[in-house]
Amino acid sequence: MTSTTVTNEASAIVLRDVARHYGAVQAVEAVDLQVRRGEILGLIGHNGAGKSTLFKLMLGLIPATRGEITVAGASVRSSDFRAVRRQIGYLPENLALYDNLSGPEVLRFFARLKQADRASCDVLLERVGLAAAGKKPVREYSKGMRQRLGFAQCLLGTPRVLFLDEPSNGLDPAAIRDFYAVLHELKAQGATIVISSHILTELQERVDRLAIMANGRMQAVGSVSELRARLDMPLTLTMRVDPIRQRVLRERLAPVPDITWRDGGMDVVLTCPRAARMTVLAMLTDGVQDLQIREPSLEDLFFGLGRGA
Repeated sequence: MTSTTVTNEASAIVLRDVARHYGAVQAVEAVDLQVRRGEILGLIGHNGAGKSTLFKLMLGLIPATRGEITVAGASVRSSDFRAVRRQIGYLPENLALYDNLSGPEVLRFFARLKQADRASCDVLLERVGLAAAGKKPVREYSKGMRQRLGFAQCLLGTPRVLFLDEPSNGLDPAAIRDFYAVLHELKAQGATIVISSHILTELQERVDRLAIMANGRMQAVGSVSELRARLDMPLTLTMRVDPIRQRVLRERLAPVPDITWRDGGMDVVLTCPRAARMTVLAMLTDGVQDLQIREPSLEDLFFGLGRGA
């Protein structure tokens, strides 16, 4: 597994050889992971990859069969972790709320449980765009409103670490933009954030690093650029080239191995190995009227790494 080395002093979350077995089923096996303080980490994987189990292990909700987990400096097995829990925010994938209560009442209830300042509830409702909901009962909330209320309870007590499981469920594009704006504010203040999501395009430009799981094991950890370099997937170049010049370009690029051409009149699609990209670009100076370069997307990386396990 490829990952950037992180010292324990710089880490908010550390997992060493963590496993969780249910009889013969290995839900999580041999996971090593370190998450930096002030980092946004995206956790991705297919259904059943072990992401939700890993969340529960890091939250101390279920015990590990083997290994050690430290969050915010405390082992999840220690008595100290009870106090640390008040500094953790958690948004589960399937959010359960009290439908007969209003949004402010729900938030004040969770504030009492978390021993957080109840005076902050109105500020948080404003922050997630629910101030106008007033005393409307939660049963009248849309799915997106319920999700925003769940996010507000996650922010109670100015958490140092946040675990967010499919947090954008039900959110429209504007709400997703606002949600990530809040996350980056928290990151700037030193919070550590772990996000699990199936919406890969949403994560690609918004997280610092990614952790890809498959079959209970960690397959790769790194930034998008690091994962691209590891998998060495080809680039795709879409060009507009005068048909008369296409033959010249083909002849010029013929010595470069593993190049694939697809013709479409003036529009030509070319794929080339990453190692040859500068050589290819240096040759594309004559007859090219337009050029677009496409790097492998996070979806490409996911299917290359996560599904390839």
